[in-house]
Amino acid sequence: MGGGDGGGAEEELTAQETALYDRQIRVWGVDAQKRLSKAHVLVCGVNGTTIEFCKNIVLAGVGSLSLMDDHIVTEDDLSANFLIPHDESMYGGRSRADVCCQSLKDFNPMVRVDVAKGDPSLIDGEFIDRFDIIVVSCASLKTKLFINDNCRKRNKHIAFYSIECKDSCGEIFVDLQNHSYVQKKPGVDPKQMELAYPSLQEAIDVPWKSLPKRTTKLHFAMRVLESYELSEGRGPGETSLSDLPAVLARRKDMCDRMSLNESQIPTALLERLLAAGKKEHPPVCAILGGILGQEVIKSISCKGDPIKNFFYFDAADGKGVMEDIPPTPAD
Repeated sequence: MGGGDGGGAEEELTAQETALYDRQIRVWGVDAQKRLSKAHVLVCGVNGTTIEFCKNIVLAGVGSLSLMDDHIVTEDDLSANFLIPHDESMYGGRSRADVCCQSLKDFNPMVRVDVAKGDPSLIDGEFIDRFDIIVVSCASLKTKLFINDNCRKRNKHIAFYSIECKDSCGEIFVDLQNHSYVQKKPGVDPKQMELAYPSLQEAIDVPWKSLPKRTTKLHFAMRVLESYELSEGRGPGETSLSDLPAVLARRKDMCDRMSLNESQIPTALLERLLAAGKKEHPPVCAILGGILGQEVIKSISCKGDPIKNFFYFDAADGKGVMEDIPPTPAD
């Protein structure tokens, strides 16, 4: 993965870094650790899921981490975000990013962690150029598409991820654009691989009738929900069970247009997603954050098969599913 200049980071790991990261260097090698120590990550949207991810990459020794979330902490944030103390005198009136920043610094003082103030829906290309990895959560589809598009327009290679946890369900989207990596399998010589990723817009524009029959129902349900939120001008998670009749009407309309049987998007699944609202289930946060951490390390180190393009998890069956959704070929 093409990265930045690492902010003047030295080419070699220091003795302190080598000692601190000894165990993981044994797992993925010193070159991967060097790349990691020069990578700059931006997380837009601080919640229980992204904080699990932040913890993992800070402990792994990423170069720097910037948190962007100006929302003031509320009691609702306490249920899944383990870095927010349950003492209102410590979080009252402070932003989510500000409260979590210091705790993340304490995890690993060798990693630069800071707060990037601003609105993710307004960030420009010059700002984006500071980073190698951008992770977006708690954002509207419009904002995700805007940031993903900006990542693709830059001269440098910027990996884009979006991640959402809706109570017991979760989704990760990955866009590494054109990604080269080394595939290693037991008993087989390492093989250089190339992957071309679709953008988020291209991935969600793929006609449903062209997708494999085994495609997870959660993929379709998430598209219905985000379409409804977009049409109603709702923020992510600003829904409830009272919206079910309108969401079912949206399901029928989308299934009719896409030639998909409505049974592929069970009403019970939509009910669960609507009832979730903005709630996150901590065990699911840990699973999603752990997987995203692994994926980012893979993309930085250029080692191991990455996710392409979606990953879904549903605690109801405990299954994690990857969905490779190639864009529709141009006529």
